[in-house]
Amino acid sequence: MAAVLAGGRGAVLSHESAAALWGLSPRDSPPVDVSTPTQHQLNGVRFHRSSLPADELTVHRGIPVTSVPRTLFDNAATVSRLRFERLLQEAEFRRLTDRLSLSDLVDRYPGRRGVATVRAVLADGRFGASISKEELELRFVAFVDRHAIPPPVLNGMVATGSGAYEADCHWPEARLIAELDGRGAHLTSHAFEADRARDRALSVAGWRVIRITWRQLHADEPSLAADLRTLLRWGSRR
Repeated sequence: MAAVLAGGRGAVLSHESAAALWGLSPRDSPPVDVSTPTQHQLNGVRFHRSSLPADELTVHRGIPVTSVPRTLFDNAATVSRLRFERLLQEAEFRRLTDRLSLSDLVDRYPGRRGVATVRAVLADGRFGASISKEELELRFVAFVDRHAIPPPVLNGMVATGSGAYEADCHWPEARLIAELDGRGAHLTSHAFEADRARDRALSVAGWRVIRITWRQLHADEPSLAADLRTLLRWGSRR
């Protein structure tokens, strides 16, 4: 907190020090990383000149700090890929999610150092295995709102000739269902077979089923939004 106060108005804990405050890293020794809009110098403090928007900042344990996504984003530019992956894994394990995603930050700062690392790590598909259905649903609702997509019916029942199924998200007029796939819930052979049997029954009943993953919501957001809009427009014209 002393280091943040030394940074003046608008200063926040950031980079590796923010990762330590969030519990993502054990690092707690100098120098302390602080992002601030103005130029400062102080022994034991590493200042980063930056003016950050409000949605990238928060307060944790009483200390102004970069949000978890912004903390991860900053570290992608200063640490090795392996260390960045470990920070991301720890954030996932601790369920440290935020309305603003890493994908949002990549879109916001496409030329920033570290973006290539973020894109590569999110694209390899190894993250998201421990994300719960509830978290995926919250992320999807925020995504729909952010892209002005018509809100779906959540966890509603859809009838077919062979029975009724609970759909994660569906748009009745467009006959479109979006299933939110958390990897942990779909890795068993039984779940794999049951998912596909249900999709087949829904298709026979005239529903189109798409599956959306945690990685797509983080790393492929623009194209996912465009595809959903197209599917909803096409379905509404049927």
